[in-house]
Amino acid sequence: MLQTPEGGLSPMAGEIAAASRPDVKSLAATELAAAFREWGEPAYRLRQLLDGLYRRRATEWGQLTDLPRRLRERLAERFTLQPLALERLQSEPDGATKFLWRLPDGEHIESVLLPANPALYGEGSDRRTLCVSTQVGCGFGCRFCASGLGGLRRNLLPFEIVEQVLAAERWRADQTAEPRPGRLIDNLVIMGMGEPFANYERVLAALRILNAPWGGSIGARRITVSTCGLPHQIRRFAQEPEQFRLAISLHGAADAVRSRIMPVNKRYPLAELLEACREYRRRKGKLLTLEYILIRGVNDAPDQAARLARIARELRAKVNLIPYNPVPGLAWERPEPDRQKAFLHRIRAAGAAATLRREKGASIQAACGQLRLRAETEP
Repeated sequence: MLQTPEGGLSPMAGEIAAASRPDVKSLAATELAAAFREWGEPAYRLRQLLDGLYRRRATEWGQLTDLPRRLRERLAERFTLQPLALERLQSEPDGATKFLWRLPDGEHIESVLLPANPALYGEGSDRRTLCVSTQVGCGFGCRFCASGLGGLRRNLLPFEIVEQVLAAERWRADQTAEPRPGRLIDNLVIMGMGEPFANYERVLAALRILNAPWGGSIGARRITVSTCGLPHQIRRFAQEPEQFRLAISLHGAADAVRSRIMPVNKRYPLAELLEACREYRRRKGKLLTLEYILIRGVNDAPDQAARLARIARELRAKVNLIPYNPVPGLAWERPEPDRQKAFLHRIRAAGAAATLRREKGASIQAACGQLRLRAETEP
C-alpha cells in the first residue's frame, strides 16, 4: 500500500486505482470542452451531455439519445460512464437511509441520507442531507469509528464521490411517482468514510463538479467538509476561492482526552490544530463547526464541557454534539440522555452556541463504516 506518513494514499496510489480511461464524471466542463473542440462539435452538444449526466442522471451512453450516435461512440472510446451499484439498503421510520455502494473495482463505500427535522406547521422535512464518503476505509484509526477498522484501501476518484449524490437521487426518484423537481439532495456533508483532506485534490475536484451550475448545482454554503484535524490542509482549504464550509471533528477538548480516542492528535496536538482554525477564520470569516461525539466516561465530563465552550467562544464556532452510535466490537457507549442534556446546558451557560443532534440512524447502524464492515465480515 502506497501511503503517506499522515495515513493518506500517495498520489501515485490513487492513479493505480484509475482505469486507463477516466470516467466522464471526474472531469470539469472545461476539460470536456477541449475534447469537443478537438472533435469539431458545437458547444450545445456539451450542454446536452452535461444535462444528460447531471439532470437526467444517465448511467450508460445509450441513454443520451439527444447526442448523435457517432458522438456517443467517441465519448465511449475516450471516457467511461460508471454508475455505483446499490449493494444494500437500510432505512428507518424517521427517513434516515443508509446505502452500501459497490464500486467498479468491487470495493464498498457508504452514504447516509438524513432528512432534516420537520419544518414548521407540520409539513414535511424541508431539506435532505447526504453524508458522503471520500475513501475506501480510513488510515487515521479513530478508536470509536468503524471506518478505520479494516485500514485504508484506497482514495476515491472524483466520479466515485459525485456518483454517491447521483445514485442516491436515482434511488429516491424511483421511490415516488412524483419526483421532486431539481436536485433531490439539498445539502452535502463530507463526513462519511475516510478523511477528506487525505484525498484533497480529488475531493475538491468532485465538490467543484457538485457545486457547478452545469453539474450538481448545490450551493457552496450547503457543502460542509469535515476533517479530523490536518492543520496544513486546513490552511490550504482556507485559500480556496469557493465558500465551502468547514467542520472539525474535535471529540476531545484536552490533549489527553483527544489523543486517547484520536491518534492524529499525537501528531497534530490541539494547539497546532486550533492555530490553523484561527487562520481559517481570519482568511474566510466563515462560521466553523466543532463536531463532538459524546462518549460515556471518556469525553462527557463537566471539565470537557467548560474547555469545549472556551474553544468555541475563541473561534466563534458552533458546537454540534452527537450522541455516540455504538459499534459492535468496540467498548464505547453513549451517555444517558440526561447527561447529554447537562453537557449541552454547560456549554450554552458558558456562552457558546451548541446543539444536540436528535438521534437518527441508530437502528440502521448509521455511524461511518458499520454497514460495510458487516457486509465484508458476514459469510
